Amino acid sequence: MYIKDIQLNHFRNYNTLSLTFHKGINIIYGENAQGKTNLLEAIYVLALTKSHRSFIDSNLIQENNTRAKIIGNAYIDEITTEFEIDLEEKKKQLKIDGDPVKKVGDYLSKMNIIIFYPDDLELIKGSPNMRRRFLNLELSQLNSNYYNILNDYNRLLKMRNDYIKLNWNQFDENYFSVLTSYLIDKSILLLKMRKKFIDKINSYIGYIFFNISSLENFHLVYQSFVEYDSDEKKLKEKIENLFQSVREKELRYKTTLIGPHRDDFSFYIDHMQLKSYGSQGQQRMAILSLKLAEIQIFKSYKKENPILLLDDVFSELDDGKKNNLLHYIKSDLQTIITTTDLKDIDETIRKQSKLIEIVQGTIKTIEEVE
Repeated sequence: MYIKDIQLNHFRNYNTLSLTFHKGINIIYGENAQGKTNLLEAIYVLALTKSHRSFIDSNLIQENNTRAKIIGNAYIDEITTEFEIDLEEKKKQLKIDGDPVKKVGDYLSKMNIIIFYPDDLELIKGSPNMRRRFLNLELSQLNSNYYNILNDYNRLLKMRNDYIKLNWNQFDENYFSVLTSYLIDKSILLLKMRKKFIDKINSYIGYIFFNISSLENFHLVYQSFVEYDSDEKKLKEKIENLFQSVREKELRYKTTLIGPHRDDFSFYIDHMQLKSYGSQGQQRMAILSLKLAEIQIFKSYKKENPILLLDDVFSELDDGKKNNLLHYIKSDLQTIITTTDLKDIDETIRKQSKLIEIVQGTIKTIEEVE
């Protein structure tokens, strides 16, 4: 798959923009604060409905405007599909081929995006919530059913928490038991899908990390609230026993204390956790390896490559690691790269790329692929 074109209206620092992409490598260059990253963000939002940089949609609307629009055509499964997102202060409308899409789950998983940007280091150094958000976004791209299950889980979790807070001293045991049972069923589905995803990542990531950094035994460890068991009946019994064991504590704290909403994962080289002991260089290579492993997973599941976005990655790497990364950029993988200096990118790659210069939210020059 690849994105063919994009049109922006009042998005970030863009008043209007219309741009076509090469199905191979595209390099967007220019000075800092000109709009390169904003353009990558627009592609990301078009695919996933949310920004990787802001939790507030209204931040995406150009200053002194009340509305922004992103429209793009993508070539997927040998068919061109038009995606559209219309953003207002407190409303967002999604369309596919001109038809409104009411459920986000029906929009996700169509156009697949993998992005690498400097703040990705927070996946290692940041809070568990950031890593759960990453898992949820990636799995929602792979399988729209995951998004629906997650929504059901969060709705049940809120109902259960609200009931504990409001009725902690006069419980309807049957109602509470039913809520908990439904929550456990959704928990099992989420756990199975997350565990499968992490296992699949680990089947690729060690080899990729070694090729980039020459270090062995890199892997992810999923840290769940329950010891995983492939036998669903045994897993359900374990979770039921855990809920029973924390019941009094939950009533005291008036919240649900266990479940996938508290799970996490960590990055390891052998028995060394990168968050505590890894250098910044190792951490950067770990994130890059994770994203490259995802390409293989998406291709395996979807039978097509995703679209790869690299935001100012090459300035952070030495020549050896740049070359190692370029090894993974294939001709059948659409890659959109931002950089402040074209010299950061190998001349051979530049000659294979569409070059787009951005100045103050407008396109200054375009050089097509030779």
